[in-house]
Amino acid sequence: MNIGEIARRAGVSRSTVSYTLSGKRAVSPQTRKRIQDVIDELGYRPNATARALAEGRSRTIGLVIPPASRQLTHMQLDFVASVVEAAALVDLDVLLSPSGGDHDRSFERLLSEGRVDGVILMEIRLEDSRVSRLQQAGLPFVGIGHTAADEQMCWIDVDYAGLIRSAVHHLADLGHTHLALINRSPELVASGYGPGHRAKQGFTDGLLERGLRGVDQPCGDDARSGQACMRELLRDQPDITAIVTINEAALPGIQHALGEAGIRVPEDFSITGVAARRWAEDFRPPLTAADVPAHEMGAKAVTLLGERIQAPSTEPRHILLAPPISLRSSTTRAPLRPRTGAGRPASASASD
Repeated sequence: MNIGEIARRAGVSRSTVSYTLSGKRAVSPQTRKRIQDVIDELGYRPNATARALAEGRSRTIGLVIPPASRQLTHMQLDFVASVVEAAALVDLDVLLSPSGGDHDRSFERLLSEGRVDGVILMEIRLEDSRVSRLQQAGLPFVGIGHTAADEQMCWIDVDYAGLIRSAVHHLADLGHTHLALINRSPELVASGYGPGHRAKQGFTDGLLERGLRGVDQPCGDDARSGQACMRELLRDQPDITAIVTINEAALPGIQHALGEAGIRVPEDFSITGVAARRWAEDFRPPLTAADVPAHEMGAKAVTLLGERIQAPSTEPRHILLAPPISLRSSTTRAPLRPRTGAGRPASASASD
């Protein structure tokens, strides 16, 4: 079944059917209804390629993800899945494109070959050349995350600074006085990764507001690094009684290091932070954390991108989410007697 058959049955021209389907020109309500009745009767569904050509669009959006050499976290995978699902609901395809290092050519092809109508960008740095390149190309885009100078970009993000600050206050209310922030990898933080820097700022602010001691500890994004990082903290900072983290991939290793040291969670040691809800609920004991609504954020990013594609000149929207801390089982009151152990005295600031 094709447009010509619909036109014949409705008694109109092929161009009138085309205008009705694409919405490029006004068609009288009576004619539109006659055409729609034929479409409904025949069960016609326009070919996606033909519809895209009629609209002057590819009906494909790009999703720029971290390099393929780096294992995606549960949260990142949730973002990818939610973008793909939300795009499918509005009949859009998603083209995945890694960026960073040897993958920059893939990102450049995404911009220069007319493959996509717009782009969703993940893992954004405080200063991000990809954002500048998208702005230069004039391609509609939305960030899951944002740069330091974000006025001209449309984005949705989590308030990492505010959430980590709240986590510090939660631990302070429980009597913990010496904390550690287990951050993302040293390489990622050094590259200007926004959540890592904002988490550190929130951690520092919380310590100062409550008169606490703390140390900011970058950690690789995997269980082995988490185990090594936690062993180091237990050795060098023996009076730490709690950690706050945004590094969910390191959590299994953190848990293993505490277990091999005979330290119980939460009786002897508390853990909290920011994580994907599924990851927090599957942790043992379930993790007290601000649950990142990754599925909702991915879906909203698709909606925002649709708005940018339809009206590129509108003012960019900024959405900052601050989900509440879900109280589960990984935090409790600080132990009455701190652990003992060899090592240097604890740091007096978050900048060690």
